[in-house]
Amino acid sequence: MDAYTPTTRSKVKRLHERAKYDRDSVFAILDASILCHVGYVIEGQPYVTATAFWREGGTLYWHGSAASRMLRTVEKGVPVCFTASLLDGLVLARSGFHSSMNYRSVTAFGTAHALKGEREKDKALLAFSEKLHPGRWDEIRPSTSQELKGTTVVAMEIEEAVAKARSGPPNDDEEDYAMDVWAGVIPVRTVIGAPEDDPRLKPGIAAPDYLKRIRIG
Repeated sequence: MDAYTPTTRSKVKRLHERAKYDRDSVFAILDASILCHVGYVIEGQPYVTATAFWREGGTLYWHGSAASRMLRTVEKGVPVCFTASLLDGLVLARSGFHSSMNYRSVTAFGTAHALKGEREKDKALLAFSEKLHPGRWDEIRPSTSQELKGTTVVAMEIEEAVAKARSGPPNDDEEDYAMDVWAGVIPVRTVIGAPEDDPRLKPGIAAPDYLKRIRIG
């Protein structure tokens, strides 16, 4: 299927024209994102946890300490609401009502479960490393069995997902365009800075070229 079929939990009702359910739109926003928020319920109490994530095909992954309450909960196989978002601009209209933001976001639903076995975890963490800084995995020390034991990697196949985005200038009421008030967009961008050496870096080690390939947003 080229698109997710929306149900009552994923169908956008307000400003529905901003919503897209096709996989290309959903995946493009997910691949431009690093930070997500995972919503779940523990004993009737809702929680939302911010964490880093990555995608392979139609499956989302995130990881953390095996002692994490969130990961101990979702690894058992529980329903999850997952969101990722990118802020692209502040939209200043001629009225507070029409002022807005330019953004890209994805909301996805599925059942999360933990990966079992060191090989499966290591393979997933390799994919995460390649998303963040392609080429680094071959240089760094491999994870030990103890480190993998202390790490929980969670996978969630996307059952439903919707991408929602806004772009462009303000949409003011027609009569407001005659006002003597500045209106427009203040762009917001995530910028990758120059690498900063670890104070304990051995002399003579230069930042690797693959760091120049890092892209976010």
